[in-house]
Amino acid sequence: MNKLCLLGLVVSLASQSAYADTSAAPLQDKQAFIANLIKQMTLDEKIGQLRLISIGPEMPREMIRKEIAAGRIGGTFNSITRAENRPMQDAAAKSRLKIPMFFAYDVIHGHRTIFPISLGLAASWDMDAIAKVGRVSALEAASDGIDMTFAPMVDIARDPRWGRTSEGFGEDTYLVSRISKVMVESFQGQSPAAPTSLMAAVKHFALYGAVEGGRDYNTVDMSPTKMFNDYLPPYRAAIDAGAGGVMVALNSINGVPATSNTWLMNDLLRKDWGFKGVTVSDHGAITELVRHGVARDGREAAKLAIKAGIDLSMNDSLYGEELASLLKAGEVDQADIDNAVREVLGAKYDMGLFEDPYRRIGKASDDPADTYADSRLHRAEARDVARRSLVLLENRKQTLPLKKAGTIALVGPLADAPIDMMGSWAAAGRPHQSITVREGMRQVLGDKAKVIYAKGSNVTHDKAILDYLNFLNFDAPEIVDDPRPAAVLIDEAVKAAKQSDVVVAVVGESRGMSHESSSRTTLEIPAAQRELIKALKATGKPLVLVLMNGRPLSLAWEREQADAILETWFSGTEGGNAIADVLFGDYNPSGKLAITFPRSVGQIPMYYNHLSIGRPFTPGKPGNYTSQYFEEPNGPLYPFGYGLSYSDFSLSNLSLSSKTVKQGQDLDASIVVKNTGKRDGETVVQLYLQDVTASMSRPIKELKNFHKVMLKAGEERTLHFTIKADDLKFYNGQLQWAAEPGEFRVQVGLDSQAVQQQSFELL
Repeated sequence: MNKLCLLGLVVSLASQSAYADTSAAPLQDKQAFIANLIKQMTLDEKIGQLRLISIGPEMPREMIRKEIAAGRIGGTFNSITRAENRPMQDAAAKSRLKIPMFFAYDVIHGHRTIFPISLGLAASWDMDAIAKVGRVSALEAASDGIDMTFAPMVDIARDPRWGRTSEGFGEDTYLVSRISKVMVESFQGQSPAAPTSLMAAVKHFALYGAVEGGRDYNTVDMSPTKMFNDYLPPYRAAIDAGAGGVMVALNSINGVPATSNTWLMNDLLRKDWGFKGVTVSDHGAITELVRHGVARDGREAAKLAIKAGIDLSMNDSLYGEELASLLKAGEVDQADIDNAVREVLGAKYDMGLFEDPYRRIGKASDDPADTYADSRLHRAEARDVARRSLVLLENRKQTLPLKKAGTIALVGPLADAPIDMMGSWAAAGRPHQSITVREGMRQVLGDKAKVIYAKGSNVTHDKAILDYLNFLNFDAPEIVDDPRPAAVLIDEAVKAAKQSDVVVAVVGESRGMSHESSSRTTLEIPAAQRELIKALKATGKPLVLVLMNGRPLSLAWEREQADAILETWFSGTEGGNAIADVLFGDYNPSGKLAITFPRSVGQIPMYYNHLSIGRPFTPGKPGNYTSQYFEEPNGPLYPFGYGLSYSDFSLSNLSLSSKTVKQGQDLDASIVVKNTGKRDGETVVQLYLQDVTASMSRPIKELKNFHKVMLKAGEERTLHFTIKADDLKFYNGQLQWAAEPGEFRVQVGLDSQAVQQQSFELL
């Protein structure tokens, strides 16, 4: 036996000896090991494993450690350093059965290195870049002693009033499902037990992005066919990719809260989908069953949740208080509790914690000298991914890229805003490590050009909104107003513009405006910033708008003012450098929208793959007695899949390998893409299908594949798409997954609107 194998055996035996009687169930046999452990547990210890406690004011650290040592806590969340987590794992080692703790955190788009928000990541349409985000995030979080992340967030979002639009990957089922799979696989790596991996807990199950009116925590009322065809697939993709956990949504579904929904949690998730992992309530969601009106008190809420299949009670009070008496009264069964305990222990087993409770915490002597050191960041990766996420919306008269010469006015309340650059759910990121647009331009330009900076306006004039956004932040106000009068700020910006060759205005939302509990009734840029844009336009200087936002904005007016518009989302730690790279042409933008931009909030919901209807509006034809709004042009301002480049691309010669296809057969679609511009560049060629006639109305088109391709100037390439049998299937009125014979249209384009089309017949 070599030394490495011998060392592994010693470690394994030492780990087994740390627990009560494990001789009858070796660690290598997961099911036997867990079953043996459950037999030794008291009811109090079992209930303790179901409690997921928040690090914070709800329970002081000393009390948490005492409760852990007594076997009354299974895991915690919101502690983000080894030094914080080690004493809690030490406390678990003092408990009777020495069952290890696990530590969780919301690692959504980076841990210490912050990447673009998820909506920005989706705009890259680049699965390799997204995989890089997941892998770096896991490496950084695991090195801080974290075992599980409440991610990816894969809720389909088609109402951008919803603040958590920023946290997800957009409106399209296929694209979000692809990303869901990639994120789970990159978080978990070869195994969630690896020291550099995190267990992924996909969220929010289910349908949270469809809350009524875009108002957070609201109800969801949805037909089964829409649910199965449009909203459920991304969660299923995460489960099929091996996600070890599922976080349960806060909303109700057709009147039944997800946290008490036995159909959702048992029939669908576990029986139909075969999920074998751990389920986690959202924060305080079990208590909220009382306010939902389905439980008369906390006791009944705990009963409903445990019987529905909620394993872990996040920020628990009710499981700890109520389960023992519910069991004694016969209102819950021992099997209800044991099943939940089995899944929690199974997750800990899969994270490798029974083999080594300190797998990610390590030894104190190996702790980083400075947890927040810049050397721990992955700046090159962050800059690369951020550049790929930026979407060029307008570029009249080739205003961009800018020259690295002359004088440039840089204005706007977000031009030098490090905390906003990180976006919502920025994990352990530190604002002082963010590169702002101002700093990025300074670094890219050096002494080649002069930059005159002026703030120009505050984010908003509205004190009530300002107070609300600052209230969201528990530590210190995130938005600090310039106390000078608005007119003075604008005058300063106008003066800077008049001295310059071009104006770059960084405008949009503060990060708190696109966050949980930040639903909006308007999608407009705040009035204070629109007044600034109007004044800058009046100078006659070329005007470039750099947008920072976490949702689609209604930009019809801004589009008329600006010569160029660059959508940058909240682009993370290296955002300022990435934005400067694109503004000055060191990187050719290739991002495409993963969500439709409506003209106004009145058009919502607006998404590209809506169902066919009997009286559709047809552009160029009279609108009377068709489905339209008469006050403004119909259709989106910027469609799904849209994005410009400093290059031009053309598509030609769409052809199909056959005009007829038998059930179960594949079909090849090919098209020629050419870079007709003068610069090398990337574009995303997108394939859509339409089921023309079916047993029920079907979408006018659905994304089914895409290729992101780099082409040199003048280069052309023939791309092939394989249309698979499953691409033709949908859930029909009886919820059967099937393809129906008839005509299908194949559409290929550089966005969802400008497409070439061919058709074939499914026999």
